[in-house]
Amino acid sequence: MPAPRNEREETVETIQRELTAFSRRARAAAARMHPELSLVSFTLLAHLAEQRGCRATDLAAHYMLDKSTVSRQVAALEHLGFVERRPDPDDQRVQALHPTPAGDEVLAAATARRQAAFQRRLSDWAEDDLDRFATYLVRFNEVSILDDQST
Repeated sequence: MPAPRNEREETVETIQRELTAFSRRARAAAARMHPELSLVSFTLLAHLAEQRGCRATDLAAHYMLDKSTVSRQVAALEHLGFVERRPDPDDQRVQALHPTPAGDEVLAAATARRQAAFQRRLSDWAEDDLDRFATYLVRFNEVSILDDQST
């Protein structure tokens, strides 16, 4: 007979289950935005836009992904015309990845849809609840980053 579970274990399981459901919805939403792009591709494209370009090795290091994974995602983004390679102004031997105008358009549309969805989902939340939720998410992600770095 399994050992009885305590309230903390049940709460942690609920959190894990709900985060998994959120992750599935995020992947499905990414596929609806552009059927040929994965959530990882959108994430990499957004990072390139935020950084105003970077090398594939920088993407791999930032997201702790294998270089071959990043290479496949970048190849797909290039094939779709969302990313282009340009010489790095600091080192002409290096190719930096940059979003194309089409990539910027896809990102802008995805961002607008995502923001509208969050506004709808959170429209009836009290400001205090929103503040606490944001604080807890930041705290959780900070610990997750440290945990990822130590493994």
